Amino acid sequence: MRSRAWRVLGGLSIALSVLLVAGSLTAYGFMRRLDSQIDRENVEGKLGTNRPAKLNDSLNILLMGSDSREGENARYGVEAGRRSDTTILLHISPGGENAIGISFPRDSMVQMPSCKTKRGVVPPQFGMINAAYSNGGPACTWKTIEALTKIHIDHYVEVDFSGFKRVVNALGGVEICVPRPIDDPKAELHLRKGRQIVRGEQALGYVRTRYVLGDGSDLARIKRQQAFMASVVKKATDKGMLTDPGRTYKFLSAVTKSIKADDKLTVSVMQRLAESLRGMSAGKVRFVTVPVQAYPQDKNRVQFNAALAAPLFESIRQDDQPPAAEPSPAPQKVQPVPPSQVKVAIYNGTRSTGLGRRTADVLTGRGFQVVKIGTRGPTARTLILYGPGAERQAARMAIAVPGHPPRAWSRGKPGHVYLIIGGDGAAVRALKPAVPKIDGEIRADRDPCTAQ
Repeated sequence: MRSRAWRVLGGLSIALSVLLVAGSLTAYGFMRRLDSQIDRENVEGKLGTNRPAKLNDSLNILLMGSDSREGENARYGVEAGRRSDTTILLHISPGGENAIGISFPRDSMVQMPSCKTKRGVVPPQFGMINAAYSNGGPACTWKTIEALTKIHIDHYVEVDFSGFKRVVNALGGVEICVPRPIDDPKAELHLRKGRQIVRGEQALGYVRTRYVLGDGSDLARIKRQQAFMASVVKKATDKGMLTDPGRTYKFLSAVTKSIKADDKLTVSVMQRLAESLRGMSAGKVRFVTVPVQAYPQDKNRVQFNAALAAPLFESIRQDDQPPAAEPSPAPQKVQPVPPSQVKVAIYNGTRSTGLGRRTADVLTGRGFQVVKIGTRGPTARTLILYGPGAERQAARMAIAVPGHPPRAWSRGKPGHVYLIIGGDGAAVRALKPAVPKIDGEIRADRDPCTAQ
């Protein structure tokens, strides 16, 4: 039986690349033709109602790989059931400024929620994270990742491995770099040392082999997986690809025949995403692994390192739309005080339930003293008001929530600031970097030989 270790390496990188390359298709009008080739599933009723709130305009897409042996995949041997050996959460910042792919090791021991299936309801359980897919397919993995990270997921893309070779060939091959000559008859893999382009069977063998590269662990496999994805993204976002309609269509046609997605990932959604990604380049895409540590009860398993994982998840949740230009305190004509010295009352003047609380949570995380959260009648524009003696406090609030010049309010409490959220919103300025540095992260524009 062929090794299952390779099954999703190419597929997930392909799913990521299709989103980035799609930006060129709006100019060629091919989206609707390609859309009919995607297999879709309705998962909305399986996700439940207790989901994380959508805090901003970022986009989170769950990328999964399936080892199904049905149809074209039967040639790769017999496997009972389906599994997802690799799960990646692709986060695209508001405006398409940056993207990050977060890998969840399959051996992670986690608490999984109950899941609806065709056979009934699978109760909550503790086990390896990839069991979620076995329990209830993509919807169960989706629900599990949301429960673990508190990050709202918008869509999913699932990939099997039958189309791997034709997609790599449509790209014209992918660049890899190996530290030594490889001769692995079992994987049908024979490579010279160093930098080279792999296609077809060679590419399949490279992502399939497990023990002749790395130490055989899942974490080592993920590092190689991320390096391969980086090379695919780099090739797919190359100017030669993006400016050639024929090559672009050939590549995306091969991809869309190989993926499955939720039915909400429509043509219009893909086109809006494509527009937002027009400025994306490989240098703005990076890959990280959820920080983990040894699982005490089993040396072959890991668990999330909460102290390191929590800031990563929080940064993704709070990655908001940055302002058009860096705000400057100069127009305020006063020196802003630190956030810890600002007492602010927040009032929601919109019909968006919970917006005041969400904004308060963000500002509290930035060090502001939120002294009150309330509502008021519909307000067209967001206002920053301040009571006597709070001009410097208001200046700090105007930096955190740009675009709304502070105004004095004689009826305000001395030393207090009032943020009234109106119909034009109150986007909190993103802190940079939005996502903390993670040891071992890989950028898509890296030289594949630099890690050798």
